[in-house]
Amino acid sequence: MIKDNQKMLNRIHVLLDACMIAIAYILAYYLRFYSALQNIEFFKAERDTFYSLLYYSQYLVYIVPLYLLIYNFARLYTPKRSKQRWLEIFNIILANLFGILVITSSLYFMKEFDISRKFFFIYLITNTLLCASARMLLYHFLRVIRRKGYNLKHVILVGYSRAAEAYIDRIFANPQWGYYIHGILDDTMEINTMYKKVPVIGNIDQLESFLTKMDLDEIAITISINEYERLEEIVTICEKSGVHTKFVPDYYNFIPTRPYTEDLYGLPVINIRYVPLSNTYNRVAKRIMDIVGALVALALAAIPMLIVALLIKLSSKGPVIFSQIRIGKHNKEFKMYKFRSMEVVPESEEKKAWTTSRDPRVTGIGKFIRRTSIDELPQLFNVLKGDMSLVGPRPERPFFVKRFKEEIPRYMIKHQVSPGMTGWAQINGYRGDTSIRKRIDHDLYYIENWSLGLDIKILFLTIFKGFINKNAY
Repeated sequence: MIKDNQKMLNRIHVLLDACMIAIAYILAYYLRFYSALQNIEFFKAERDTFYSLLYYSQYLVYIVPLYLLIYNFARLYTPKRSKQRWLEIFNIILANLFGILVITSSLYFMKEFDISRKFFFIYLITNTLLCASARMLLYHFLRVIRRKGYNLKHVILVGYSRAAEAYIDRIFANPQWGYYIHGILDDTMEINTMYKKVPVIGNIDQLESFLTKMDLDEIAITISINEYERLEEIVTICEKSGVHTKFVPDYYNFIPTRPYTEDLYGLPVINIRYVPLSNTYNRVAKRIMDIVGALVALALAAIPMLIVALLIKLSSKGPVIFSQIRIGKHNKEFKMYKFRSMEVVPESEEKKAWTTSRDPRVTGIGKFIRRTSIDELPQLFNVLKGDMSLVGPRPERPFFVKRFKEEIPRYMIKHQVSPGMTGWAQINGYRGDTSIRKRIDHDLYYIENWSLGLDIKILFLTIFKGFINKNAY
C-alpha cells in the first residue's frame, strides 16, 4: 500500500522536477534577454545579437535528463516522511550547482562560446527556486492529507522498552510523517496498558497471528535489551510475513545515529563512535580550510579589530587581549584569546561561574562585543596556531570540564576533535547560558556527521544567525 504510494509519489516528483526544469529554463531566457535586467549594464544585450528561444530550447533535450539524474544521485527521490526540509533544500542547491558546472564545462569543451553564461547564472537561481518551491508545496500538501488520516503508514511495535517510548515520542511529535501505530506486543506489560494513547494489544507470541490478520506497512522491533535472546526468532517471523521490518535498539543512548560498521571476514562489527576526523585525509582537508579561512577572515576583520582594540584601551584599564585556559583536543590545555570585555579580576573569580545578566564586571564596550561575538575574533590566531578550528565544539574551562564529565553522559567525546570558534550547537541557539545537555547532543551530531560541506554550511549560517548572542552577558 505505502510502497505503491511511494512509487507513485516518486513518479510525481520526477514529472514535477522535469516541468520545473523546463519552465525555469524558459523563464531564465526571458529574464536574461527581455526583462528589466536589460537596464542593468552587466546584463545588457543588444537585440539580434543572441540566439532565439528555439535555439536555446534544443539543449533541454539533454538538460532535463541530466538534472533528473543528478537529483537522483543527490537522493532527492528517497522517502520524505522523516527527512528534514532544510536538508532537501540544501541538496537541491548542491545538485543545481553541480548541474551548472557540468553544463558550462560541456559548452567549453564543445567550443560553444555564443551561448550566454549569464543566462545559465540566472537559470541556476530560477531552477533552484522553482524546484525547491514545488517540493515544499508538495510536502505541505502531503502533510495536510496525512494530518487528516490519509496516506498513513500502519505500524505495530514488538516489545515495550525505552526504545519503544522514544520511537512513539518522535512519531507523535511529527504527525506530518504519516505514521499510525496500532499497538505494542509485549510479554511483560498488561493488555491495554497505554503509552501516549498507544495500547499494549497482545504478547510477542501472538506476533504471527497479528501479522496475518492486519494489513501493516511496517514492523518496529523495540524489545528491551534483556530480551535480545528472542531477537532472531522475532526477525524470522517478521521476514516470513514480507512486511518491512525495522530494529530500534534499546541501547540507542550510547550507539551513534549513524554507526560505523566493519566487515571482519563476514562478522559485522559496530564501532561505538565513528569520528570522520580520525581519518588523515579529512583532518588535512579541514586544516587547510582553517588556515585559508582564518587568513581571509583576519584580512577582512583587521580594521574592525584595530578599532575595537582602541576602544577597549580607552574605556578601561588592563590588556586589550584576554587569554584563558581552555580544554582542547585530546583533553590538552591551551590559551584561548579574546578581546577583554570585563574589568580585570583575579583568575580565581573567573572559575566560579558564567557571566550573568547585568554583571558589574562587564565594561560598556564589553557588553556590545560580547553580544555581537566580536570578542571572539582573536581566536583566529588560535586557529592559525592549530589550537582551534573555525568550526567545532566550543572549548570549556578546566573547572567546568571536570564537573560536566561527571554529570553529563558522553560529555568528553567532544574532545576527540579540535574545538571551534563556531559550531552546530551555536547556530542552533545553544550558546552562553543554555542547556549543556542539548549543546552536547548537537556537538555529538557534528562529530559523527562531519564533512567539509557541513563546515561550510555552519560558517555560512553563522554569518546570519551565529554572531548575535542573546545569551551572552
